[in-house]
Amino acid sequence: MATKQQELHPSVVKFLSNSPKKMLINGEFVSAKSGKTFDTVNPATGDVIVKVCEADKEDIDLAVKAARKAFEGEWKKVTPYQREMLLNKLADLIEKNAEELAQLETLDNGKPISESKAVDVPASVQHFRYYAGWATKIHGETLPVSVGNFHAYTLREPVGVVGQIIPWNFPLLMATWKIAVAVACGNCVVLKPAEQTPLTALRLGELVMEAGFPPGVINICPGFGETAGAALSSHMDVDKVAFTGEYITGRKIVQASVGNLKRVSLELGGKSPNIVFTDGDMEGALRGCMGSVFFNQGQVCCAGTRLFIEKKIYEDFVSKLTDKVKKIRVGMGLDPNTQMGPLVSDDQLKRVTGYLEAGKKEGAKPTCGGDRVKEGDLSKGYFVQPTVFADVNNNMKIAREEIFGPVVSAIPFKDVEDVVFQGNDTTYGLAAGIWTNDLKKAHKVAKAIKAGTVWVNCYNCFDPCVPFGGFKQSGYGREGGLHALELYTQPKSVWVSLD
Repeated sequence: MATKQQELHPSVVKFLSNSPKKMLINGEFVSAKSGKTFDTVNPATGDVIVKVCEADKEDIDLAVKAARKAFEGEWKKVTPYQREMLLNKLADLIEKNAEELAQLETLDNGKPISESKAVDVPASVQHFRYYAGWATKIHGETLPVSVGNFHAYTLREPVGVVGQIIPWNFPLLMATWKIAVAVACGNCVVLKPAEQTPLTALRLGELVMEAGFPPGVINICPGFGETAGAALSSHMDVDKVAFTGEYITGRKIVQASVGNLKRVSLELGGKSPNIVFTDGDMEGALRGCMGSVFFNQGQVCCAGTRLFIEKKIYEDFVSKLTDKVKKIRVGMGLDPNTQMGPLVSDDQLKRVTGYLEAGKKEGAKPTCGGDRVKEGDLSKGYFVQPTVFADVNNNMKIAREEIFGPVVSAIPFKDVEDVVFQGNDTTYGLAAGIWTNDLKKAHKVAKAIKAGTVWVNCYNCFDPCVPFGGFKQSGYGREGGLHALELYTQPKSVWVSLD
């Protein structure tokens, strides 16, 4: 196997040679006031990649003050067209540095380099360009009031200083989802990337400054949820918090927000039903099920981990799915032949293997996988075998709780009414998949399933113009599309007497 230096792009080696990596506050890369650092680890090997400065309450306060100063000062002078140009320039720089960003993402997160190149980086570019276009199209309205002689109109103004807390499963893309719309609307940002995967966010910070954003508009502070995240979500000068992650943390953020009644939007977890009817395209459904569960090592909030299969085809479908899953190439993320990499951390490895054991104890049968990888070089990293569980019922722990790993639970169902009931029998409501060639059935089930996104004869389709978010315990608010503009702007009504 080639050495890390030989595998990595020269610009990646250069970026990592400067240790510890500093946080971006007020246009400068600075160390933590406490002097503390933490390790970011390569999940494929367990080796430390580089040390990162750890933001604490004092650092978050400095970042918020910088954002407030920029919002009330220089950023207010920047026109919508100039915001559009800055966002497009940042998109150009991401595209120019695509190879470096893809390698950093794979190194820090573990995902296959093929996915980083084909999905994460291009989607980030697309998202910045989409919201760059919106910057000049956000406007108020004139209103035909029916009382007196008045001219009434609205202004649509930015919320102000926004705290954004992102997860580790799509580090660059999640940073993009949060920053692009906030900045397009005229807000200033304090971003806290996940402590497991801070590197692409920090490299993005360098590109932000290269693009020419004024100091304080975008601040990036890596740290831990209990300290940096808590300080950001409770800060009295933060006007809004946007969070993507698990529901337990989401609840804490809501509680922390009450001090100044700041706005909160939450994109939380899921336990999404993926429904295969007898009259569906079986090969298409098999491919869709593979992508819905094993993409990004199953570390996807909308993964179709509850696979509902109509009884008539249950045994045959599980058998064919098992054959395909056994052929998945598990390996180092930087190997271009790898189809599934390691989980992101040792904690995540323990979480997923704990669910594997729980499934077996409850009587579920692993038709393939069912354990961590224990042999060869991969045993040093956080690798789990891609797993299919058969003989699952909807009341088992593996069917009720979010595993966030490459594990699918195959559950038989009788008819439409049965699968709609079982599909909705969950505290989550993020996404769902439906596989059928019956148009009436597709629309009927799509309407009946309580989820923010429903894919019919496809899965994991995304575009910046399409809103994404959940029902129930999967959160509230929407990422993407014009709906996200509502989260980052507020209307002001103006009445002018004409008498």
